[in-house]
Amino acid sequence: MTDYYETLGVQRDASPEQIKKAYRKLARELHPDVAGAAGEEKFKDVARAYEVLSNREKREQYDHGVDPTAPGGGAGGGFGQGFGFQDIFETFFGGGQASGPVPRARRGQDALVRMDIDLVEATFGAKRELQVDTAVVCGTCGGNGCRPGTDVRTCDVCHGRGNVQRVARSFLGQVMTTAPCAACQGFGTVIPEPCAECSGDGRVRSRRSLTVNVPAGVDTGTRIKLTSQGEVGPGGGPAGDLYVEIREKAHDVFVRRGDDLHCTLPVPMTAAALGTVLELDTLDGVEEIDLRPGTQPGQILTLKGLGVGHLHGNGRGDLNIHVEVQVPTELDEEQTTLLHQLAGLRGEERPEPRLVAAHPGVFSRLKDKLSGR
Repeated sequence: MTDYYETLGVQRDASPEQIKKAYRKLARELHPDVAGAAGEEKFKDVARAYEVLSNREKREQYDHGVDPTAPGGGAGGGFGQGFGFQDIFETFFGGGQASGPVPRARRGQDALVRMDIDLVEATFGAKRELQVDTAVVCGTCGGNGCRPGTDVRTCDVCHGRGNVQRVARSFLGQVMTTAPCAACQGFGTVIPEPCAECSGDGRVRSRRSLTVNVPAGVDTGTRIKLTSQGEVGPGGGPAGDLYVEIREKAHDVFVRRGDDLHCTLPVPMTAAALGTVLELDTLDGVEEIDLRPGTQPGQILTLKGLGVGHLHGNGRGDLNIHVEVQVPTELDEEQTTLLHQLAGLRGEERPEPRLVAAHPGVFSRLKDKLSGR
């Protein structure tokens, strides 16, 4: 008994979809119109295998050792229930149902533009004017593509159907198929006198101005969607959407990490030791910083709620001020004498060297230094 599974090149537990896919592939390769007379016998074998394996009852009989296509096997030769005209037709002609004319007005494409903003705009949000070059409805023809005073005309070839029928020869004989009408491109109508402004497309390119509401909290890569502000479609069809991609420019002082801001505050050694009140320019204006006595290098002073606004939700991030204690490198004679006196009073003229474990923050600062942050 012929091994139909081997003929189609599938496993015995193959699904109906796998069997159908394998058959279609082989049928296209072995069809006499493609492979010539040499492939005719193999094509018949493939068709017979599909006839059996595509029918549940026949496949069960075959799996139990009975070939339903053999004389007396239950169903005579030829095409059975599982192997019908529809399968053959779809295999070679991709179906034949007429779908009707294609509408001229179609949705336009989405568009993407990029917009640079600064940190202040990202923190508080802003309204920006944006100039974009997109396709807009042709003002001369109103989108129908026809010269003013004229209109579309029903296609003389397909008579408005948008497709034409043709007869194709196959191993089944003559088969009627449908294809898009070449005269009207499937629209069912033709434009006898195209608009001189848009050449019949119904749209032209133009620069226009848009107002973009930039919400607080946007960051580089954030996309703002402007519905129906993209390209107008052919034939004056509805516009697609416009996406505005944000690029945030670097700030001279503040570095953004998420919704938090970071900056470095250099302070004299004496101010760190004695403590003082400093005024700092922030994005919200001047803020007083209380530098407590004994402030250490690398200490972080946090101002709550002075960071970037949250994109999703209320509130803002924090402003983190990293203290950098400056040690003087040039001292005059009087300053040197005073420092020696201070060192003597504190017993630090000859301090004993003592190594301690490095704080994790040291490695973080080293990593930032190496990465250029």
